[in-house]
Amino acid sequence: MRGELRDIEAGGADYVHLDVMDGHFVPNLTIGPPVVTAIRKATALPLDCHLMVSNPDLYLDAFAAAGADIITVHAEACVHLQRTLSHIRSLGKRAGVALNPHTDEGVLKYVVNDVDLVLVMSVNPGFGGQAFLPTMLEKIARISEMMASRDRDILLEVDGGIAETTAEEVARAGANLLVAGVAVFGQADRGGAIRRIRAAAERGFATR
Repeated sequence: MRGELRDIEAGGADYVHLDVMDGHFVPNLTIGPPVVTAIRKATALPLDCHLMVSNPDLYLDAFAAAGADIITVHAEACVHLQRTLSHIRSLGKRAGVALNPHTDEGVLKYVVNDVDLVLVMSVNPGFGGQAFLPTMLEKIARISEMMASRDRDILLEVDGGIAETTAEEVARAGANLLVAGVAVFGQADRGGAIRRIRAAAERGFATR
């Protein structure tokens, strides 16, 4: 783990994105707060914790205490989304909302004042290595336009199928934070992979 963190730090990563899966909301099981605590001790990079879990309210305090800087919950998993986001921010953390590919972005209108980050899932969550869903480009663009109309600095993050081949068009659509898993950690030169993805994204930024 320390070696991987050193590689992405050297490559210029801005965040460490941590996928938390419970085997219920998504068909996979990954890390919990103790692993986040260990990662927090091993890097100074901000920790972006993406909770792909049912009943996320049960775990917010634990992930905050473990060292998460951003806690992102799925709109589909929250009964009272605004209350959940408000609680995350009361813990001194930035609050994110994730939307699955089928979820309409209209839900954001009602919580935009409580959000610091919007995460567009460009694959169905649960497994790495999936292909980017091209229909998400229009969704990213619509959300980008919605966020631009607000006088707030809200990150627009995209997760799923991000690689050198997709980063440019995703950035052009309006994303400003890209999550890459296999495209970085599946490479021998992780730092080089990050730099190539960043260069592709910067080409997209330049042509917005």
